[in-house]
Formats: sequence, C-alpha cells, structure tokens
Amino acid sequence: MLFWQILIDGFAISSLYALGATGFTLIFGVSGVLNLSHGAIMVAAAVASWALAGLLNAGPYLSAVGGVVFGVVLTMLTYFITVRPIQRSPRVAEAEKEIFILTATLLWGIIISETVAYFFTNNAKTVLPIVEGVVTVVGVRTPTNEYFTAVICWLAIGALWVLVNKTRHGKAVLAASMNPRGVTLLGIELTRIHLAVWLIYGLLASIAGILLGMFLGVSSYSVGPLTASAFSIVVLGGLGSVTGSLIAAYVVGYLETVTAYLVSPAYRFIPSLLLLVVVMYLRPQGLFGRR
Repeated sequence: MLFWQILIDGFAISSLYALGATGFTLIFGVSGVLNLSHGAIMVAAAVASWALAGLLNAGPYLSAVGGVVFGVVLTMLTYFITVRPIQRSPRVAEAEKEIFILTATLLWGIIISETVAYFFTNNAKTVLPIVEGVVTVVGVRTPTNEYFTAVICWLAIGALWVLVNKTRHGKAVLAASMNPRGVTLLGIELTRIHLAVWLIYGLLASIAGILLGMFLGVSSYSVGPLTASAFSIVVLGGLGSVTGSLIAAYVVGYLETVTAYLVSPAYRFIPSLLLLVVVMYLRPQGLFGRR
C-alpha cells in the first residue's frame, strides 16, 4: 500500500515539477536567463487563484483562469522590469549581465514573496480543486484531482512539444536556442522570440503553481524551495536540455516523495540537493547537458 501511495503521489508531484522546469529550461535555452523569481511566480499565481475563490466567491474554473492570467502578467513584468533593462543597458558589461540578472530576479522574487506575505499572511493556502472525488487504485484511495493534475501537466508539455517541433514560430524558437546569431542573420527579431518564450514560460509556471496549490497548498515559505527544486532539476538534467529536465523532474520528485513518506516531510529537499552536489562534481554539464 505504501509503495503504491508513493508511486501515485510521486508521479503527480514529479509532473508538476516537470511542467515548471520545462518553462524554466526554455527561457534559459533561448535567452540564457536563470529566473530566480520562479518560485515566487508559481506561488503568486496560486494565491491569486485562492483569493479569487475565497474573497470574490469565484468558482474553481474562473479562479484557476484568473490565477493563470495573474501569473502571466507577473511574468511579463519580471521580464520588462528586471531582465530586459539589464540586457539592453550599455552601462553593464556583457560579461557581468548574467550575474546582474540573477541578482535582479532573486530580489524581485523576494519582493513578490514579501508582498504575498503582507497581504495574505504566511499561512498555507489551498486552491479549490477543479475535480472532486476520490479514486481507488490497487487499494489506494487517491483524490481524483491528483490524476487530473498529472494529465493537465502532460497535456501542457505535449502542446509545447507540438508548438516547438511542428510550427514555424516554434522552430524559430528552437533555432534561437541553438544559434541566436544565426536567427538574427535570417531576419528574425530575437526580441519577439524572447517575448514569446517568456509568455510561454509564464503560462507553464502559473499552471504548475495553481495545480500545486490544489495538491499540497502553497505559502510565501514555498518560494525558496520551489525555486531551489527547479534550479536543481535544470542543472541535473543539463542546462538548456528539455529532455534532461523532464527526466530530472521525476528523479527529484520521487526522491522528495520517498523522503517525505519514509523519513519526514521536513527533510524532503535534502536528498535531491545532495544528488545535485554529486552530479555537479562528477558531470558538471548535467545528465543531458551540452554546456
């Protein structure tokens, strides 16, 4: 029974991590940005959905859509306020822009986190589940919403795969991740690609945050662990490798689930961080990384 419970819960949380990490990897692959406000965006989207349902009596569907819209808007603000000005600034040397952007997104994430805590306290918020009920599989009773979460995550990842590999605009994004200068020479504006990628990222991160709020609940305290998990996943999988991030998401998700069940939920992040240290020592480019 415990084995099946870990298998089911681990699959749901790993799917959430995969969805969030895919967007995280995408913006790094295309624009070279590691967004350290990732966890804050996920939490803000979930809290916005919770607030719409609790304060304005919106239904689960409307509140979920509202949370996604809020998360996407916040993501675009992140790009226009913290990332784009540094990328275009002539006062910052090219070699230093990456560390400036890391610092700026980290501070921006702290601002979002503290704002959420100020208006809605640090208490955990649980988003209204879209699908009610319980399903019994191999004797394990599991909320139907857990299965719904995994299905939505993989539908979103599948839609992203189709967009990138089967459409003209998606192939331009893929080309930009491989050779930005070559794309520019072909007459495609990188600015437009960056905007599209950040928009996609915001959509994926917001959906992941709201589903996580339905599954485990979120609070401002979740910001740091969520960002750390996403960072661990993309480094384990290999910076810029979407396939690597998907595989690493399941490794991290199951490590956390096993630790939570067999040891304590308080220590669930430790094994994945230890694994990250080992991988960085033995294979710095990650499992599937090219750089």
